[in-house]
Amino acid sequence: MRERHILGVSGGRDSAALAVHMRQTRPDLRLEYFFTDTGKELPEVYSFLDRLEGFLGQPIARLNPDRDFDFWMAEYGNFLPSPRTRWCTRQLKLRPLEHWLRADLEAGVTVHSYVAIRADEPSREGYTSTQSNMLVHLPLRDAGIDRKGVIDILRNADVGEPEYYDWRSRSGCTFCFFQQKIEWVRLAERHPDRFDEAVAYEKTAIDGGSPFTWSQGESLIALTKPDRVAQIKADYEKRLDRLRKRRPANPLSGRSPETIDDVYGIEEASAGCVICHK
Repeated sequence: MRERHILGVSGGRDSAALAVHMRQTRPDLRLEYFFTDTGKELPEVYSFLDRLEGFLGQPIARLNPDRDFDFWMAEYGNFLPSPRTRWCTRQLKLRPLEHWLRADLEAGVTVHSYVAIRADEPSREGYTSTQSNMLVHLPLRDAGIDRKGVIDILRNADVGEPEYYDWRSRSGCTFCFFQQKIEWVRLAERHPDRFDEAVAYEKTAIDGGSPFTWSQGESLIALTKPDRVAQIKADYEKRLDRLRKRRPANPLSGRSPETIDDVYGIEEASAGCVICHK
């Protein structure tokens, strides 16, 4: 009866830090690293994965879905995925992972899955299989590693953070519906081609009768009108200023940088899909 040890990386900081942590603390394990690739990821995600592979000294398996986003959108009646109907996670993230593991799980192989949930995320849960022989481990939580600790791990290993953290809080698809409005504005500025693609999907959905837009209650076309962009940016700066004033300056605190979710008061436990944004 053999065992497998797997660790999923999303292109985000937490899962990358977990990969580094496991490489440094458990070199005895034959870890398999994987990335479920939707084909709609930010360019910065792929460049970061290449950098992480250089540190790990081994490839990260790319699990590509056998059917792409366009196929599944048509299957779901041209409705966009939403927080209530997360078909993108189910079909483009979980399905390829389950297909990758199915034969071994059905054969009784014990699969150990290492998930990047930090010590400062007490209410967050990782993906769990219905198979009793798939065991989930939370090494960051067990080691007491919080968000600052994650950033320190990446810096000390010279891996650094993904470049998109300069303007966005999470990894995942370019048009992730968990984005804040300021992130949509920044996507339009930094990757206009990806933004235009999201607009095209939204138009198809609206024409097909979908009740959802990518950003709740507002189309992307409306969101990126000049006056609305100025309003969104001003609101973000005001919120950021209020957040910083509430946090006393202390150069010795070692506090990690504010994220967009911090600015909008969003708990990380509800900030996105587990398998995507970690």
